[in-house]
Amino acid sequence: MTERIGFVGLGIMGQGMAANLLKAGYSLTVWNRTAARMERLVAEGARAGESPAAVAAASDIVIVCVSDTPDVQAVLLGTDGVLQGAQPGTLVVDCSTISPQATRELAAAAATRGVAMLDAPVSGGSEGAAKGTLSIMVGGEPAAYERALPVLQAMGKTITHVGGHGAGQTVKLVNQVLVVGNCIAMCEALLFAQAGGVDLAKTYSAVSQGAAGSWMFTNRAPQILRRDWSPGFTVDLQQKDLRLVLEAADELGVPLPVTGLIFQLYRTLQAQGLGSEGNHALAKALEHLAGFTIGPA
Repeated sequence: MTERIGFVGLGIMGQGMAANLLKAGYSLTVWNRTAARMERLVAEGARAGESPAAVAAASDIVIVCVSDTPDVQAVLLGTDGVLQGAQPGTLVVDCSTISPQATRELAAAAATRGVAMLDAPVSGGSEGAAKGTLSIMVGGEPAAYERALPVLQAMGKTITHVGGHGAGQTVKLVNQVLVVGNCIAMCEALLFAQAGGVDLAKTYSAVSQGAAGSWMFTNRAPQILRRDWSPGFTVDLQQKDLRLVLEAADELGVPLPVTGLIFQLYRTLQAQGLGSEGNHALAKALEHLAGFTIGPA
C-alpha cells in the first residue's frame, strides 16, 4: 500500500473510520481539534499531525470528517488548512455531510492548486464506522474515485460513485430524508403500541422482520425500549443535516412537509438540552405530546 493517508476529524464517526484504516495496514497521520482524541489512534500506530496542513504535507490522500460546512471550509481553506500543505496530485476525500453547493466551490478551489477532491459522505452510524460497514456515496471525477476506492473499502461496505462534485452530498441528503422518515414512523408505532397495552418486546419481534422492518427499527427500537439514548448519531448532527436538506429543497423548490415537521420536533429536543442524545430520542418529542412514555414505567 503506497498511498499515505491523512485523517482530519476524529469525532463519533472519524474514530472508527481511522481505526479501520490502521487495521487495513495504511500509514496514517491524524489531526483533531481536540488533541486528546488522537491519543488512542497514536497508541495504535498513527502519527499525530500538528495541523491539517501538516497532515496534508505528510499524505497522498487526506480524508476529512468534521461536523458542518464551515468546519470543512476552515480545515481546507484556513491558514493551517489542508490546501496549504497539500502538494499537487494530492486527493482530498470529504466524508463530512455538508452543502452540495459549498462542496462544488471547495472542489473548484482545490483544483486551482492541482488537488483533486471527492465528496464522500457516509451513513451507518457509529456502529458502521467501527465495523467498517458504512455506506459511502461518492461525488467527483471517475479517476479520483478509482484511486480512492481501496481506501474507502477499508471503511465501508457499500461504496457507490453517484456523479460529479456535489452529487455525493445530494445523495446523502436523500439518505437523511429516509432516515428521519423511518425514525418518526418507528417512534409513532412504539407510542401506539404502548398506548394499546401490548407487550413491546413481542411487538418488536412480530414486526421487525416483515415489511415494516428497517435498519432504524432493528437498531434503534431496542434502545428506545431500554430507555437508552446513547448516540449512534446525535440529535444535533441529525438536525444539522435536516437544515441542509431543507435549504437545498428550498433552492430546488421541492416541498418536504414531513421532513420539515421532523426538523421542528428535533428543535424541541434541542431546546430541552438533549442535542447530544441519539437521533432516536425523537421519541421523547412525541412522548411529550402524548403525556406518557414508551417502555417500563
